[in-house]
Amino acid sequence: MMDGVHLQILWSNLIGIVSEQARALQRIAFSPIVREAGDLANGLFDARGRMVAQAVTGTPGHINSLAAAARNLLDTVDEASLAPGDVIITNDPWMSAGHFFDITVLSPIFRDGRIIGFAGSTIHHSDIGGYGIGSGARDIHEEGLWIPVLKLYEAGQPNRTLFEIIKRNVRTPDALLGDLGAQVSSGMIAAERLNALCDRYGLDDIEALSDEIIRRSEAATRDAIRALPGGTFHGTSRFDVPGGETITLQTAVTIDAAEGEITVDFEGSSGPSAAGINVVPAYTHAYTTFAIRSTLNPDLPNNAGSLAPIRLKLPDDCVVNARYPAPVNARHVVGMYVPFPILKALAQVVPDRVVAEGSGAVWTVQVQGRDAAGRPFTSSMFNYSGGMGARAGKPGLSAICYPTGVAAVSVEVLEASYPIVFTGKELERGTGGAGRQPGGDGQRIGFRMRTQQPWLLNTIPSRLRCPAEGLAGGGDGTPGRFEINGQPESDTRKRMMQPGDEVLMVTPGGGGFGPAEGE
Repeated sequence: MMDGVHLQILWSNLIGIVSEQARALQRIAFSPIVREAGDLANGLFDARGRMVAQAVTGTPGHINSLAAAARNLLDTVDEASLAPGDVIITNDPWMSAGHFFDITVLSPIFRDGRIIGFAGSTIHHSDIGGYGIGSGARDIHEEGLWIPVLKLYEAGQPNRTLFEIIKRNVRTPDALLGDLGAQVSSGMIAAERLNALCDRYGLDDIEALSDEIIRRSEAATRDAIRALPGGTFHGTSRFDVPGGETITLQTAVTIDAAEGEITVDFEGSSGPSAAGINVVPAYTHAYTTFAIRSTLNPDLPNNAGSLAPIRLKLPDDCVVNARYPAPVNARHVVGMYVPFPILKALAQVVPDRVVAEGSGAVWTVQVQGRDAAGRPFTSSMFNYSGGMGARAGKPGLSAICYPTGVAAVSVEVLEASYPIVFTGKELERGTGGAGRQPGGDGQRIGFRMRTQQPWLLNTIPSRLRCPAEGLAGGGDGTPGRFEINGQPESDTRKRMMQPGDEVLMVTPGGGGFGPAEGE
């Protein structure tokens, strides 16, 4: 067993490496959603493909999906064929983060001729061809370019055929290839820093270190579960999605205090959707583990060990268990609601550690067209959040991207990057639910495009009808509103817009916690 002080020093070095990897990725990236919003994940893996450490920057949907993606990729390639300078790539939704826009890159790290680990990253790319970020595609093949598990670089040389295929299938190849370059560069930095760590502390590899970190993380997570009362607890959340469909997520959370394990069963949840909002198991697992880990002990490292005691059971026909060829491009619209029924179940066990329902999925926007000079543009999706649900001892935060954690790209950056003009952006006061602790407020955002030609709009609002429910007697939040030229719209499929058209979004408020005074 490794000495605690020595372990802490090495652990701090690992966190430093993966955080520098993430900072480099953000600095080099072309797209505002990566550079400004931090819609990314970086992880460091041992030679067996187990996630040992993650960067502090990132989103749960990417980070915990990346933890599974590394092993999926390594199960597909012949590890004996990997050489220094190789870089593996895929955007297969079932192998990585759930839709084509999220491309995962994995780079082997060599020392003295053998692999001692892997550097991985997943980021949201601005365009991948096909339908775009909306939910209107009818099957996955309408949604864009599908990149199977391939070598993007082989022994340091680019795969020219793959690069040409990518360039010819996306609308903004310079941005996509620039962001891919940022991912590859961040992996090179991680490899250099990990080898430097081994030199500094006289290590041949990190196997003993990763074993100790993962063992301790798993043991601490199991101990936190054993401190809970055993039993099965139920939670249900309902929300409306683009097109007016109402989705039900139902969970049975079983706490096995003896073994220190938690199983989350989604039996009773809605079936598959005809819209592109279906969620692959890895993404469902990502937000399930996030909800439980943040409730149990959020200070524990997030790695293969701390994720191991949390298990999923998914019905075959279920919106959170997408099967090929289901459309999945807007999978976050449902995936970001996954924590809420779990938190409702855990509220029966640890009510002081959970939050009420919030606005749920961020409202994503993508615009496409030609600017005044005739140059084509395709925006990265930019996100707007509503109010977060209240906590037992604190109000909900306003206009905060819970549970994703991705930041909103600033108005100034968007206006500098695309021909867009914002006519307003402010909090919508009073939209959070009442309670002993009130829910967070949503926000009001208006914009139009600076173009003389028609342009395309993709938006994915949710909770236009079903409010965020309060918890423990707290009041419900206010549903959102989506308008074009002052008229309410519920059909949010990709649409042609005219110059001068104005879009207004009022995002939902979060639920309150506990009854208000005097109730």
